[in-house]
Amino acid sequence: MSPQDLKTALGAGLLSFPVTAFDKDGTFNEAPYRAHVEWLSGFGASVLFAAGGTGEFFSLAPDEIPAIVKAAKASAGPTPIVAGCGYGTEIAVGIARAAEKAGGDGILLLPHYLIDAPQEGLFRHVRRVCDSVGFGVMVYNRDNSILQPDTLARLCDACPNLIGFKDGSGDIGLVRQITATMGDRLTYLGGMPTAELFAEAYLGAGFTTYSSAVFNFVPALAMEFYRALRAGERARTEQILTEFFYPFMRIRNRQKGYAVSAIKAGVRLVGHRAGPVRPPLVDLTAEEEAMLKPLIEKAAAL
Repeated sequence: MSPQDLKTALGAGLLSFPVTAFDKDGTFNEAPYRAHVEWLSGFGASVLFAAGGTGEFFSLAPDEIPAIVKAAKASAGPTPIVAGCGYGTEIAVGIARAAEKAGGDGILLLPHYLIDAPQEGLFRHVRRVCDSVGFGVMVYNRDNSILQPDTLARLCDACPNLIGFKDGSGDIGLVRQITATMGDRLTYLGGMPTAELFAEAYLGAGFTTYSSAVFNFVPALAMEFYRALRAGERARTEQILTEFFYPFMRIRNRQKGYAVSAIKAGVRLVGHRAGPVRPPLVDLTAEEEAMLKPLIEKAAAL
C-alpha cells in the first residue's frame, strides 16, 4: 500500500489497536491473536494497528514485532495493518524496516525513550525513521515527544511518506493550530486514552477519526458511537457516553495502566484468549472484572 493510499484509508473510518495475546508464560500466542484480529476485521474499522499502545508495544522486544505484524496481516483480510514503532532512533529504524519487510502497510512512531529532546532533535529523529522506509509514517504527539507546528511543517516538507499526525497530548490549542496550518497535508487521528471521551472536542479541532480501544471487545458499540458522532447525533453519543463510557472510565481510573489492562480484560470476557498483560502492567482484579462484565452486556443492548 502506498503512503497516499494508507493516508486515505486512515481518514475513511474508525481505527483500532488489537491487544497482543500472550500465553500464561507471557509469550506471544499467535493462534488466539489471529482469531481476535479476524473477528475484529468484520466490524468495519478502516485500519488496524498491530503491536501498538493497546497492543503493549512498550512490553515487546523489537524482534517480536515482525511476527505480530505478519499474524495481523494474515488475519485482517483487506484491512490495512500499521505497526507500532518507537524507542531511540536506531532502534526505531530497525523496527520500521522489520515491519515493512513483514508486510506492514505503515508505522505509528510512538514517543522516543525516556528523555525530553529539543525540536531539532525530534525533527532529526522523525526524519531518519521516515527516510529509512518507503511506506507511510504517522507521528504521535504525546508525553515527551511534542512536535510544534513549525517542526511538523518542516517534516512535511522533508518527508513525503509522513502522512499522519496522532495526538495524545490533549492540548486542543496546539492541535487546532496544527490542523489549521497543515490542512489536508496530513490525516489527523485522535489518540487520547479512551478516545471516545474526547472525540467531540477533537472533531471540532479538525480530527476526522480516532483510535478506539474498546473496539477490541465491543466493536459494534464503538462503530455505533463513531457513526453517531460523524452524523451529529449528539443525543445518541451522550447516551452511549453516559451508559457505557463514563462507567468504563471509572474502572479504567482505578489503577495506572488500566487503560490497557481493562481492554484486555474485556477481550477475555467476550471469549477471546488474550491472556494476561505483561509487566509493568497488572491485570484487573476479579472484583473489577465483575464490574466490567455487566457493562459489556449493556453495550449489546445499546
